Amino acid sequence: MHLIHIFASLKKPLKITSIMTKADIVSKISDKLGIEKGDVQATVESFMEEVKASLEGGDNVYLRGFGSFIIKTRAEKTGRNISKNTTIKIPAHNVPAFKPAKVFVDGVKTGVEVK
Repeated sequence: MHLIHIFASLKKPLKITSIMTKADIVSKISDKLGIEKGDVQATVESFMEEVKASLEGGDNVYLRGFGSFIIKTRAEKTGRNISKNTTIKIPAHNVPAFKPAKVFVDGVKTGVEVK
């Protein structure tokens, strides 16, 4: 069976999305600014470590025009262990989250084609 026939027989169309990795970001910044990739990589790594350390220390990070790295609290809830058929309590806990700035959201809404 040809590949085209396989794709044609799918009930839902495939959703193909592109991704950008940290290496891609480093490469783009290096090319744009003319800075060595090693220096850019060290800067990007340092930025990520600072954001991580701030959140782990209980502080939110606000980047005007980009967004906020925040700590969200998940409430305690009851779950089920289906293998033992028992109820378990999942304690309240914190999770990191990202909330994009309004200008960021608007740019994505108007600049990215809906698939």
